[in-house]
Amino acid sequence: MFATHLYAWFFMLKVENISFGYNGQKEILKHFSFELDAGEHLCIMGESGSGKSTLLKAIYGLLDLKGGKLSWKNQPILGPAFHLVPGMDFFKYVPQDFDLMPYTSVEENIVKFLSRFDLEETQQRTQELLEVVEMQPFAKQKVKTLSGGQQQRVAIARALAKEPELILLDEPFSQIDTFRKNSLRRMLFAYLKENNITCVEATHDGSDALSFADQVMVIKDGQILAKGIPSKLYQNPPHLDVATLFDDVNMMVIDGKKHLLYPHQIKMVPSSEHRATVNKSYYKGFYWLIEAMFDDGVIFFQHTTQIPSGNTVNIDFSSIPD
Repeated sequence: MFATHLYAWFFMLKVENISFGYNGQKEILKHFSFELDAGEHLCIMGESGSGKSTLLKAIYGLLDLKGGKLSWKNQPILGPAFHLVPGMDFFKYVPQDFDLMPYTSVEENIVKFLSRFDLEETQQRTQELLEVVEMQPFAKQKVKTLSGGQQQRVAIARALAKEPELILLDEPFSQIDTFRKNSLRRMLFAYLKENNITCVEATHDGSDALSFADQVMVIKDGQILAKGIPSKLYQNPPHLDVATLFDDVNMMVIDGKKHLLYPHQIKMVPSSEHRATVNKSYYKGFYWLIEAMFDDGVIFFQHTTQIPSGNTVNIDFSSIPD
């Protein structure tokens, strides 16, 4: 279904000690450094205002850096001070405001970027991209009549039209319904992998990071807090702000040592030296999330059934990492 591109293995994004701040204000990005190979998927995570969107704009070439340098395949990525029209031709950036042509159809928004193809190839390419974002039934519909989530999908398809070497996605599923989001993520990220398109995605959603990313970078206050393979960051979060991006988290002192524990790592057992008093139970489908008081603080753990408020239960932490 997907056309395959034979991009060379040496395509690489280099971010070297870059810093940036708007109009002389405090730095939003502080000494960022990392590299990406062709076809890699990097998820950038962090709370609002942490610098995620600013980093994407810097990589695309929309900003003039305060310090450091950016390059793709050793070609410098320069900002508006060096380019009359900012942005790199072989990158595509999908911001949170989509900048579509509202009075034209979905397929016309895509076709506009396919002028180098002949008519038959343009039609095939348009249908392929509509399939990737699951918008085939809306091909003839004017963009202004679409929902925000549908417009977001059109913006992604349009960004892929010119077959970019790198795509920058800023909260790409923020307006898309949950039932559609899961399918779309699978289709989109499979397409990027099969076409060896490097992806940098800013997201609040831990599911994107855990299921699809090759690397996750967590940023806070304009600095890199952690970077690594998603499963390793999840299993051994180096900081509370890292763990909370993936799930509810308990910060607990056990035998004099601090631990960050997810709810599934705390078990209810028949007997234990550790006891907690249940506050509430929240139904989560295949389990219940139990809120309880433990050592004058609130903890969360999973259980198979609802537990009445006020009940005292025995809990165990034997599954905590060393």
